[in-house]
Amino acid sequence: MSNSELQALISLLDDPDDKIFDEIRGKLISFGDSVIPHLESAWENSFDHLLQNRIEDIIHHLQFETIKVELTSWKNSEKDLIDGAIIIAKYQYPDLETGTINNYIKQLTQDVWIELNDNLTALEKVKVLNRIIFEAHGFYGNTKNINSPKNSYINNVVETKKGNPITLGIVYLAVCEKLNIPMYGVDVPAHFILSYAEDSKDVLFYLNVFNKGSVFSKHDIDKFLEQLKTESKDEYYVPCSNLTIIRRLVQHLIYTYDNLGYLDKKEELQELYRILS
Repeated sequence: MSNSELQALISLLDDPDDKIFDEIRGKLISFGDSVIPHLESAWENSFDHLLQNRIEDIIHHLQFETIKVELTSWKNSEKDLIDGAIIIAKYQYPDLETGTINNYIKQLTQDVWIELNDNLTALEKVKVLNRIIFEAHGFYGNTKNINSPKNSYINNVVETKKGNPITLGIVYLAVCEKLNIPMYGVDVPAHFILSYAEDSKDVLFYLNVFNKGSVFSKHDIDKFLEQLKTESKDEYYVPCSNLTIIRRLVQHLIYTYDNLGYLDKKEELQELYRILS
């Protein structure tokens, strides 16, 4: 379709007849996200609120479809943790600059690597990680507003240095993965923690990244589960997959938006969760 034909279609989006609008909307959506720049241009050059709202609806639909495709592809790939977190962040920030995040993680990893050597014990490596990530770079748990959606989007976490247990864990794990340090997520109810496990099964100790990487034991998890009145399960003590971590991230966003009353976002995130299930 030529640009003039596309512009003609877009100009009809303010038609008061809902049936005509639905037909035009369907046709524009069928062209895929290549029409987004044209729609954005039309939005900027219009003062018609109806037209602007309809354009926003179409753009969001197209961007959401792209997110679903990317998430499906991620699920069927090697499941890089930062890539997964970036895809979820694109749900709220579709124009996200992914290079900025990847470059920052690369620099953070470099800063840790400089302080490491082959003679360090597991606990000594963790002390280095904690010093660089939580002290030198200033990451910390957002205890004042733990359920803010911003805590779940990796771009915000990298920018503000504050996050929730899941996103702080993702940053920590991304660095460890690049340095071949055997750190893994653990899917504990009502909390997300990390484990240091030499063979991905034999856990030496656990970490609470929400408390600056404090180290604790299996016994502490036992006590935590007792406080929750939750039955103990093997999966609460052993490393989980990157897929489980990103699924947990989406699950937390669903909970957050539900509490805030954003039911449309809740439903869309439930759709993303189903892709990961």
